[in-house]
Amino acid sequence: MKKAGYLLFYLLIVTTKVIAQDDLFGGEKKTAKEGFLATFSTSLDIPIADMATRFGISNRVGPALYYKTEKNWMFGVKVDFIFGKQINEPGFLSNLLFSDGTLLNANGYRSSTTPLERGYIAAFEVGRIFSIKKSKPDNGILVMTSIGFMQHKIFIANKASDIPQLNEEYLKGYDRLANGISFEQFVAYNHISNSDLVNFTIGINFTEGFTQGRRDYWFDVSKPGNDNRFDMLIGIKGNWYIPLYKRKSEDYYFE
Repeated sequence: MKKAGYLLFYLLIVTTKVIAQDDLFGGEKKTAKEGFLATFSTSLDIPIADMATRFGISNRVGPALYYKTEKNWMFGVKVDFIFGKQINEPGFLSNLLFSDGTLLNANGYRSSTTPLERGYIAAFEVGRIFSIKKSKPDNGILVMTSIGFMQHKIFIANKASDIPQLNEEYLKGYDRLANGISFEQFVAYNHISNSDLVNFTIGINFTEGFTQGRRDYWFDVSKPGNDNRFDMLIGIKGNWYIPLYKRKSEDYYFE
């Protein structure tokens, strides 16, 4: 009976240690990594509000640099470059185009040009990772927000400069340049591997731009181009991390 009591007491101590070391999902509690993360991001965006009246689906790519703390807070800066091929702007180049979509070049021949969407977003970001398992504190749900500067315009390719109506200062009367303050919200799953080789984030991104047209006059539709706009993008965004911090030893010693 006395031996059974000792055995029961021993098992109780062992069980208490296991519970103290493991979380509800299993696994040893660890400390989140701290340091810099160099990042490359890409996203596929659908335009909403005023953005949809001018552009179609677009892509964003760009670098970012974050600092991640042991408390899983993330702070950083980023630049996203916007690329798109679909232009929806009503009346765009209407004063220059023939019915077949061509226009006259300097030699009196019909020529064509390809309008494209171009822009960028530069922003400061802050967020936090809410870990799911204590054994993997760097992995979980990432929630980020940012404040920055958005700019976009219609880029008109005129490589040979053979269309005088679209050269130099005249181009500003057609490019629909707009810029202003922007805000973003990003909700995603964040994964940083123990080996630091497979590190990524994928989730949904919301962007709101409170922009204004920066041209005094649009030549093709004969009206001012300084209107206030609400530009919005909803997209699927992915990040790829390159950790720049020193790895900590994960060996544990017990007496």
